[in-house]
Amino acid sequence: MGGLIRTPLIRGGRDLRVDLARGIALWFIFVDHVPGNVLGQLTIRNVLLCDATEVFVLLAGYAAGVAYGRQMEREGWLRAGTRVAGRCFTLYVAHIFLFVVFTAQVGYSAATLDASAYLDEMHLDPFGDAPYLALLKALLLSYQPAFLNILPLYVVVLGLFALALPLLRRPGLMLGASLLLYGVARLGEVNLPSWTGGGWFFNPFAWQLLFAIGAVLGGGGPNVERGGVRWRPWLGAACGAVLLLSFAATLVIYLRRDLIGLLPLPVATVVDAVDKSALHPFRLLSILALAYLVAHGVPRGAAWLGGALARPFVLIGQQGLPVFCAGIFLSFLGRLALEWREGWEMQIGVNVAGLGALVAIAAVVAWADARPPKPALPPAPALDTA
Repeated sequence: MGGLIRTPLIRGGRDLRVDLARGIALWFIFVDHVPGNVLGQLTIRNVLLCDATEVFVLLAGYAAGVAYGRQMEREGWLRAGTRVAGRCFTLYVAHIFLFVVFTAQVGYSAATLDASAYLDEMHLDPFGDAPYLALLKALLLSYQPAFLNILPLYVVVLGLFALALPLLRRPGLMLGASLLLYGVARLGEVNLPSWTGGGWFFNPFAWQLLFAIGAVLGGGGPNVERGGVRWRPWLGAACGAVLLLSFAATLVIYLRRDLIGLLPLPVATVVDAVDKSALHPFRLLSILALAYLVAHGVPRGAAWLGGALARPFVLIGQQGLPVFCAGIFLSFLGRLALEWREGWEMQIGVNVAGLGALVAIAAVVAWADARPPKPALPPAPALDTA
């Protein structure tokens, strides 16, 4: 790992497991957003009742708990909360920029290729019918085209975290309040309104629970080490059982729907009701079980985290926001490429070029943010004491 830490583009003093996992999740988001991408059949969503979104939100909460929890300990809640609010604004600006670029990209492609289906699939029809109102609703975050609903979720849950930041010192109370809000969101169907009808695709009042769990893990607390819950063999076995059940449920729900008729009616009803919008408990348990086993299965100082295979994903994970925004833009280009020409050559080209572009963008941002080493001061001239 020492060679990686000395690499100027990668920041040291961090848990590289978190950066690696976030980098892989960002790559999966790109892969999953390219329709017809064969590699998309191998991502986490095809084997477990969770996907890159759950990984992204959990690790975002973890990073927030580490960074802002420590700042609150040093400088108090007001300054830490102000920093969180500033981060919310940064995410909001990034979302609006991405909205404009993505809308222009899809709209131009639809007009040039005479493919109005793009507008329908990306939920951009309202923008064509009432562009001024759609722009206003986008600024208010109540209009979210397809693929553009993760950053608004992040903005809201981070804003809730700013208010709940003092509770980080009392993690039991924080998780209790978060669990209560989660229950209200799911049982009471409480959500933020959407301009196109219904509520937000990602209900922030439900998803905030996963973010809060990550924040508590990052901030520490009773029975919690910074970075995770202590290892318990029985808990590890339970997590393994959860993942096996999650795999079986994924097989039935998404890959072999015909098998659901073979299940007892009560079981089939529960399995068929698993939803992503309000973070179904099965999805929540799946990501938490996976995180627990990975955190304890991969040592923090594992040498391979600094190796050539892990390094690109670590770099991507450390530059999450620009990489995510670029990935949305690149995924639509990947779709156009696969529609233009089929075959394994284009499949390889889209995925290799996409990953290469994400790594290059992360490298450029890291290079721009890197602080040059301070030049050594010349030695002071010797005093003439003669």
